[in-house]
Order: sequence, then structure tokens, then C-alpha cells
Amino acid sequence: MKFQVNRDVLADSVSFAARMLQSKPTSQILSGMRLVADANSLQISVFDHDVSAQTEVVANVEEAGTTLVSGRLLNEIVSRLPNQPVSFDLEGSKVIIFCGQSKFELATLPIEQYPTLPPIPSVTGTIDGDAFITAIRRVSVASAKDSTRPFQKGIQLKANATSVMFTAADPNRIARCQVSWLGKNVEGEASAVVLTKTMQDIEKSFTNLGEVSISINSEGERGMVAFQAKNRIVTTVVLNIENYPDIDQYFPTNLEDSAVVNKQDLIDATRRVELVVNESEDTIRYSFEPGVVNLESTSSENNARENVEATLVGSPTNLRFKPWLFHDGLAQITSEFVKIEFTKNQRDPSRPGPIIMSSQASKDAASPDTYRYLLNPNMLKR
Repeated sequence: MKFQVNRDVLADSVSFAARMLQSKPTSQILSGMRLVADANSLQISVFDHDVSAQTEVVANVEEAGTTLVSGRLLNEIVSRLPNQPVSFDLEGSKVIIFCGQSKFELATLPIEQYPTLPPIPSVTGTIDGDAFITAIRRVSVASAKDSTRPFQKGIQLKANATSVMFTAADPNRIARCQVSWLGKNVEGEASAVVLTKTMQDIEKSFTNLGEVSISINSEGERGMVAFQAKNRIVTTVVLNIENYPDIDQYFPTNLEDSAVVNKQDLIDATRRVELVVNESEDTIRYSFEPGVVNLESTSSENNARENVEATLVGSPTNLRFKPWLFHDGLAQITSEFVKIEFTKNQRDPSRPGPIIMSSQASKDAASPDTYRYLLNPNMLKR
């Protein structure tokens, strides 16, 4: 195997593949990055039985061939090479890398032991790339990092004929964002839950790549989801979840009680009041009243109060929230105003139900944004 490739193109592609490698692989083989030189291209891939990443770049290939080297080491080397063409030459059990005055000799791994890359399922639908990236960022705030319940560690992709819904949930909140398919409607429905960390790695790797095709195959013992954008493909097995909660029931329509508040004013007020809040124990009380929302700390030692102008529809409502959970929702609102809707507590009418945050174009006009952030209050009697 012998080829030459542009340094910047190589560095970008190797970095993409290396991001999908496990930090602590179960075997040395699974830490490898496979290089396949053929015709006028170099194929770069990684695979650990759960997640695979594949990409292909243009290369000047003198001798076709395949080899396997340490992915993380290759990534570190390539990222530091000078801005000159990079040459690879396989000599016995070593890959020789030349770039300017730099020369590296890398030991190869036994390619015959490397697992076969998984087949790509048929495409379910294609969405706008920016909308894909944004949806992952907006819902992942509600994913639990250390939950014992598998579905709380992942992002659900639920596809129907016209759109795909991204959803994440932890014990305190739910975030969801709906993205329409580009072009024609798709056939049937499909859903799968993908580990949040994997989705976040994909989000970082697919930025500015344009349209993203999504393939969802949740059938069999090991379902799979694939994402494709330009010359990059990532596949991942889905989390084994038999009964994902019915999220729709937590988002009733036509709610009667709500408040509209300037988003930035509410963020700033929350940040000031939380200065006296003990994060692990205390909350902020939000009292929604006609024309105003009053903020008050519930600390037993230090106290703070502030109020923000608000437009209230319905009955006054008092709620308590951990300020950082409240922040996370507000930070994902894209408009000048935020609409906060108040749901009913079906189990105990004497206690408040969750709130639902969404974008509001102006004090009087709704927003077409499909993002919703549901947050459970610390139960406070009215």
C-alpha cells in the first residue's frame, strides 16, 4: 500500500473517525483505524461492534492495500503535521508516514481480526443539516448522564410520514424537537433510541455538511440507526428499550393557563436570585401573577427577590424550580419571548403540574418553532 493525500483533508477525516472511538476499548483491535487505499480514494473507518464511522477522501494511490493502525495515535500525529502533502507507505508490519521533514513509523494491528463493517440500512428520510444539529443540541440538555433507566441516557428518534421527532428525558424534564423531512413524505413509522453521547459526537462531526439522511431499522435483536452526510457515515446500535414512555401524554394541547415573558429578562433575574441559592438544596420560587412574575429564593440563610414583567392568562400560579434546570430550558428558546404553559397535576389537583416552555415570537404572536421543554416543579402546595 502506497498513497499520498492532502494534509488538511486527511486531518479532518481522521479526526472525524477518531471521535467515534471508545475511550476505553474492550480490545486493542477495536482501537484501530482501518485505511483502505484503492483507485483514487482513501477509505477511513472505525468500528467497535456498537458504533462505526466511515469516510472517503481523494488520494493519489500508487499501490492499493489495506492496513490497521492505532486510531488515536494516528489522529494525534496527523493533527501536528506541517501543511504539506502526506505520504503513506506500508512496509511489512509498519506504516511509514512522511510529511515534509517529519517521518513516523507506526506498528500495524492484525487486520484479519478486525470486525466487518455493518451494512447501511435503507434511508428512512432526509432532513436539513442545520435543523439536525440544532435538534440534537436542544434536546440533549434533558438527557440523564448517570440514570439507571436506559431510555433516560438516550435520544429517541420517532419518524412518521412527514417528520422526525427528537426526544430526551430525565427524572425532572423532557425536551423534544420536531424536524420535517425534506422532499416527499416517507412511508410508515419507525422509532429508535440512540445513546446521547453518540448523538452528540455525530452532531460535532456533521456540522456544516448539509443535508443528513437518517436510516432507522429497529427490528431484530440489534436494531441500527445510520446517519449520512456528504462523504461521512455513522452507524450505531440502538438501546434495547421495550417500552419507551408515551411522551405525547405529557404535552396536552389547548392549555388554558400560561404566561409570556421576555426571555432575557427572565434569564437575568434568575441568575441574580440564584446567587444566594444552594444548588443542592434550595430552589427559586416563581410566582406568576397578573402583569408580573416574582422570583424569590427559598434559602434559609440568604435571600433575594426580583420581579419581571409578564403577561398572564388564567389563574395565578406559584412554582419552585432548581435554577439550573430552569436555565437549561430558557437557553434553548430561540425567540425574544418565552411562553410558559401550566399543566394540571392529574394525581393531586392541590399541587401544580409541570410547565411547558416554548418560543413566542412576540407578546401576542405564537412562534412556529416546534421545540418544547417540560419541567417538573418541586411540588409546592398552592
